[in-house]
Amino acid sequence: MTDKTSDNPFFARVWKTLSSSEPKALRRLRRDNLAGLSGRVLEIGAGTGTNFAYYPSTVTEVVAIEPERHLAEVARRAAVQAPVSVTVTSDTAERFSSTEPFDAVVCSLVLCSIDRPDTVLRQLFSMVRPGGELRYLEHVAGSGWRAGMQRVADATVWPRLFGNCHTHRHTERTIADSGFQVEVAHREIAMPDWVPLPVTEFAIGRAVRPA
Repeated sequence: MTDKTSDNPFFARVWKTLSSSEPKALRRLRRDNLAGLSGRVLEIGAGTGTNFAYYPSTVTEVVAIEPERHLAEVARRAAVQAPVSVTVTSDTAERFSSTEPFDAVVCSLVLCSIDRPDTVLRQLFSMVRPGGELRYLEHVAGSGWRAGMQRVADATVWPRLFGNCHTHRHTERTIADSGFQVEVAHREIAMPDWVPLPVTEFAIGRAVRPA
């Protein structure tokens, strides 16, 4: 889930464990984030392929990018079981290119871990057809005491332990600045609010490249 080709076995082990036991609320958000998609889809930071099972039958093809080689191996196994056609590539988001535009791009828990999300989002904007969508499900900057906890986490061990994840990012602002128009968005707490973790709040939404 980083923006450079990586070999991070520690993080891969951690992420495999976390993704195999996600809370029901987070699995529901994944399903909601993909609902109604159709055509050709690009997924950034596929991880272990957790999203693959939730793609609707109206999707004709998914190209999934996962540069961490241990996670990419798991994602390829998940692709075999997916209800739609999925191809997993180990390219990075920056290096990936396609001569054919995509109908939609999916970002799930990945923009928090990319070094330059503004650069990547502008590139994704260029790869989506006019009228195409960006679907996102991301950790975002909170407020109050949780914002302070996020800043401390980001400045200390959290990015090192969790694949460069930065929890206090204003992701929706960055999406809008890249040219996408956010049309539907809301936030949800996918874990109990009292849990002292910096990643309990998620933003889920749909943004469109203007036609």
